[in-house]
Amino acid sequence: MKTLLQTGLLLLAISSTLTSITQVPIYNSNPTATAVVFLDFDGHTINGTSWNYNGPIVCAATTLNNTQITTIFNRVAEDFRPFNLNITTDSAKFLVAPLNGRMRIVLTVSSGWFGSGAGGVSFVSSFTWGDDTPCFVFTALLNNNVKNIAEAASHEAGHTMGLYHQSTYNDSCVKISDYNFGAGTGEIGWAPIMGNGYNKNLTLWNIGPYSFSCTDYQNDLAVLTTLNGYSYRTDDHAATFAAATDAPFVSTQFTVNGIVERNTDEDMIKFTQPSFGRFQLNAIPYNVGTGNAGSNLDLQVTLYNNLLTQLNLYNPGILLNSFIDTILNPGIYYLKVEGSGNIYASNYASLGSYSLQGTFTENIVLPLRRLELNAISTDDRHNLSWIIDADELVVQQTLEIATDGRSFIPLSHPALNDRSFIYRPTITSTAQYQLSVTFDNGHQYYSNIVTLRKIGSDSKAKLVSNLVNSNTLAVTSQGIYTYYIYDFKGRTVDQGQLKIGLNSINAIGITNAGMYIIRFVNAAEVWTEKFIRQ
Repeated sequence: MKTLLQTGLLLLAISSTLTSITQVPIYNSNPTATAVVFLDFDGHTINGTSWNYNGPIVCAATTLNNTQITTIFNRVAEDFRPFNLNITTDSAKFLVAPLNGRMRIVLTVSSGWFGSGAGGVSFVSSFTWGDDTPCFVFTALLNNNVKNIAEAASHEAGHTMGLYHQSTYNDSCVKISDYNFGAGTGEIGWAPIMGNGYNKNLTLWNIGPYSFSCTDYQNDLAVLTTLNGYSYRTDDHAATFAAATDAPFVSTQFTVNGIVERNTDEDMIKFTQPSFGRFQLNAIPYNVGTGNAGSNLDLQVTLYNNLLTQLNLYNPGILLNSFIDTILNPGIYYLKVEGSGNIYASNYASLGSYSLQGTFTENIVLPLRRLELNAISTDDRHNLSWIIDADELVVQQTLEIATDGRSFIPLSHPALNDRSFIYRPTITSTAQYQLSVTFDNGHQYYSNIVTLRKIGSDSKAKLVSNLVNSNTLAVTSQGIYTYYIYDFKGRTVDQGQLKIGLNSINAIGITNAGMYIIRFVNAAEVWTEKFIRQ
């Protein structure tokens, strides 16, 4: 039985300046791959397929210009970047691919033959049928919005590869929507590709309840890589210190490009700091615009010294990119690059391509041995403390705060001998802190960056952080509550009771990376929070 699925139409109050296509630019995301998805923008006539119940279907070209086509290609290519699959705009690549390993996505203004109300339509599992049955994306019905066209293209391609919708159910297992609309806002606002991602920046493959069951989870990655004649790309950077990719400085800089192909992938990069100085690293996931638009990878970077000791872990939390700004002694160092989870999405499909740019700035003197900032939330206060180990005298220290992950502004100028600062924040969003220290020789240094979210002053129990790197959870509570921890399949992995104050929970059942749910219960209330075990 052939299953037909269509992508629901999201009407947008957006218009674009349109020009007709003269010649579609030729792009290939993975030109040596055998399996192919062809983005066909310039019109096509369909004959002899399951669509042709009423004769030939003549599909006109899109009215997209080449800049829009390029952006759509780049977005779709990044969705499929982890796989040994070629996304192409070249019909010649499509025509030489195996019949049972190729798909034409007809992007067209012609939708009248099918009827209105759908942004796209496809037959489930048709990628391997071997009869060139295409799928469709109706660009005019999507108001020529390039983001939504790209979302629809990846979504329909997913259907042809055997995927059904990622759906939403309530606690009683009643379907709320055939689509999972995701969660969150901003750069890390997330939705499944096989749900509805039109209004979210971070759209990913997912493991979750699908159209036919709230208890049977569809594992998107497993379906894609086992049922369609292709699997993952070959790993491009080794996961061990011994085999780490060497990144030599050239004119004080190095650049490394890579792909996180699997959620177990760890790319190890080695560099040699030539002398004492400042080391800066910009770790940027592939994107098509500001705010890491179109990225599929939430980057996490860990820095190690030559003794293989972890120096720090860098993950801004509310951003998809990461950055390092620190002072290092001369010697060999290592970077571990991997996909991370955040408060909305697990690391299940935090996959894709990235670029690292390292920069070295030499310092003649060595006034500083250690500059480390620590932070903890206690009740409704943020408690910051720091260590300064230096030969020179401190002449100024400034605590700085950022609420957008990028723009730090002064928060306080502690006295020169102070090494702590406690205050009640007025913000309700996540806060990031760093310490700027200036010495009497005129040199200025920055500490590591720490992230805290406002706990609030109500009586509910709350997680101190939604990201954990071990089995230990920190929970603040102003009352006595029972807690239950569930994995994403609903299985109870831990339970216990909270005391008033700061609780440290050793949850031995959260050994695997991924998303979990903690449920708080007392005689009057029940509520839940999500967290990510990295």
